[in-house]
Amino acid sequence: MRPIEWLPALIAAISAFAVGGLWYSPLLFGKAWQREAGLSDEQLAASNKAMIFGVSFVLCLIAAAAFSAVIGPEPSTFMALHSGIGVGLAWVATSFGVNYLFEQKSLKLWLINAGYHSVQFTIYGVVFGLM
Repeated sequence: MRPIEWLPALIAAISAFAVGGLWYSPLLFGKAWQREAGLSDEQLAASNKAMIFGVSFVLCLIAAAAFSAVIGPEPSTFMALHSGIGVGLAWVATSFGVNYLFEQKSLKLWLINAGYHSVQFTIYGVVFGLM
């Protein structure tokens, strides 16, 4: 197994987590996501936000660390960026698509969620390519 570049992984996870905050905020797709996911304001207000945000960040860090192990140390910016785009679109978004089809979730919800994760891995590629 290739070594994990922990500092870039941490920076990538923080960056993707911050973009996720914006992505799912009312400024971008938050209300549409909430509606398509079938979540009420009351359900969101009653949720354990500390657990949700904490575990979500840990999952972003795990994904960034795994991405680091896949692309290896010192990737070229071109390779890292294209790997991020490829992983986001070809692995994550398509995998979500399979589940969403069987779960009969909306295309709009898939576009919001798959879009975020495609951007997430693109960010990982940018961070690892620049560091």
